[in-house]
This record gives sequence, C-alpha cells and structure tokens, in this order.
Amino acid sequence: MKTSDFNFDLPAELLAEHPAEHRDEARLMVLDRKTETIEHKLFKDVVDYFDEKDLFIFNNTKVFPARLYGNKEKTGAKIEVFLLRELDKETRVWDVLVDPARKIRIGNKLFFTEDESLVAEVIDNTTSRGRTLRFLFDGSYEEFRTKLKELGETPLPKYIKRDVEPSDAERYQTIYAKIEGAVAAPTAGLHFSRHLMKRLEIKGIDFAEITLHVGLGTFNPIEVEDLSKHKMESEEIIIDEKNAEIINKAVEANRRVCAVGTTTMRALETSVSSNKKISAFSGWTNKFIYPPHDFGVANSMITNFHTPKSTLIMMIAAFAGKDFIMHAYEEAVKEKYKFYSYGDAMLIL
Repeated sequence: MKTSDFNFDLPAELLAEHPAEHRDEARLMVLDRKTETIEHKLFKDVVDYFDEKDLFIFNNTKVFPARLYGNKEKTGAKIEVFLLRELDKETRVWDVLVDPARKIRIGNKLFFTEDESLVAEVIDNTTSRGRTLRFLFDGSYEEFRTKLKELGETPLPKYIKRDVEPSDAERYQTIYAKIEGAVAAPTAGLHFSRHLMKRLEIKGIDFAEITLHVGLGTFNPIEVEDLSKHKMESEEIIIDEKNAEIINKAVEANRRVCAVGTTTMRALETSVSSNKKISAFSGWTNKFIYPPHDFGVANSMITNFHTPKSTLIMMIAAFAGKDFIMHAYEEAVKEKYKFYSYGDAMLIL
C-alpha cells in the first residue's frame, strides 16, 4: 500500500469551521461492509442500528487548553507555545511546539503575563519546531496548572482559520470527557449528546470507557510513499480491569461492539491479545493501522471524515476495505458532507 492510494480531491469549503448546531444532528453516513451499501442519516439515528447488550466503547480523554501565547524577552515578539506533554511535574518541564520557531533558541525566556508571574526558559531543542521548556512560577503545582488553564485557549486544529470562540471550550470536548491529557479531541465522540446517551441507555445498550490521550501526531502528514516506513508518534493509553472485562464479555457474547473513533480503535488494537482478549493496559502506543489488518475487538465503528493521505483514512480503509472507503469518500464529497474535527460522521457496520 502506498500513501498516494489514499489521495482524493477535497474542496476546501467542506472542511468544517464550526460544529453542527446540535451535537447529534450532524449528518451520518452509514456503511454496511457486507452489502457494500451506503445510507444517509442524521447522527441521532445511530440508535436504530444497535440492540440491547450491544456495546459502545468511548475514549474519555479530556482536552486541555494547550495553546498559549507568550512574548520573547527583549524583542517582545509574540510566540505561540503549544503544550504537548508534561515531562517532569516537579521541575515543570514540558515538551512544546513553538511558532515562529526560528526565533526561539536555547536560553531564551518567554513571558506569558504582564506581571511576569509565569515565565518559561528554553532548555532544549527536540525537532524543527519542538522545544523543551522549564516553566518558572512561584506557587504550588495546582496553582501552576490553574494558571496554564487561565492563559491557554482551546487547541482547535490549524485548518480552522477563525479565532477561537467561547463555545469552542465546550464543543471541542466530548460530554463524557474525564481524564485530562489530550491536545486534540477524539472527534467522533463530539456527536454524542446527553439526550442521545440516554436513548442508548434506555434501549439497554452497554458502555465501556478507555483513555487514549490524543497527541498532535494525529494531524502529522505522512512524508513517505511506502506506508511500512511511516513512524507514528506515541500516545498514552489507559485501560482498566473493569472496562477490559466489559469489553471481553461483549466480544464473547458476539454482540455488536462499536469503537467510537479511531483513537478508541487504536487503543483496543494495541491491547488485544492473539486470542482476541483485551487486557488492562497502561502505557504508550505508536501503532499504525493500515490495510491489511485483522481487527480483534470491535466489529463496528464511528468515525468522522478524514483528510486525504492521513493515517486516519488508512485505518478506516483497513476496517471497511480500501475500495469501499474510497467510493464512500467520493460520495461524501458529492453529497457535501463536512470533513474533519467539527465535521459529519460515518458509522461502519
């Protein structure tokens, strides 16, 4: 398989700048893998495709306001700092991306507040845009994290050209988000409203939760033509015993098991054993799923519409079949479905 096999023409106007007015009223394309048929629905119709004791598996990661703006000492140049991951809680050292990167060198200081209560010093270079920062803040760890939240803004993907709006803090977060650590939302889950969750519950559908903290690697373009040479960035996963057991029971009972999002699917495929059992897992994954791949847990999935040549379209092509997915994407463009993080959804059965 080559990267170019997953290319298609995506008109710029189909990239969603805003979410649907109501979460569960985004459009839903339903793909049946057996019959290779396509239906056009609304997201709230998803309830019609599942029965009592079927299982939805959600990624309960929570997005933190990861984008900060600071000023470089002496020049006062405005610098965007995107928090990627905390490396050391005690010393307040973080991996970040900076923009513009050419201006930021080891030893530089960045000031985030006028009273200089939050300052960061650049202590290392990691990649062309990557830096390691040590934050200097006179207060407890809790106060430091509160200050980061106050100053940070919702980390909308770069393709969204508008300014961040107050509503993004709520809409770029799933309603079941619990464990903070993601710098991008697990977007398939954004379509679930409280009302829809209640309807699924009333129907007797079961829920399980896993955690995969989504990193910026999810947006990284693939720079190689040979897929076997692409390296995924690592993301942290947590699956506890209780949820592993819920998932294993549903698989054993041959229920319909639905992975909500590519991040959930990636976590499941990382922790499944050869006998198709999920084990409790806490660690990191750099698993790259592309065709052909034998999926061990979920037999259905919900996902958004992804951009050309992305690792995400490759995963769903592995799940639904490359030709069928590329045909479905042609149909999505023709029918003007909205793509990417705030876009419409697809249910693959």
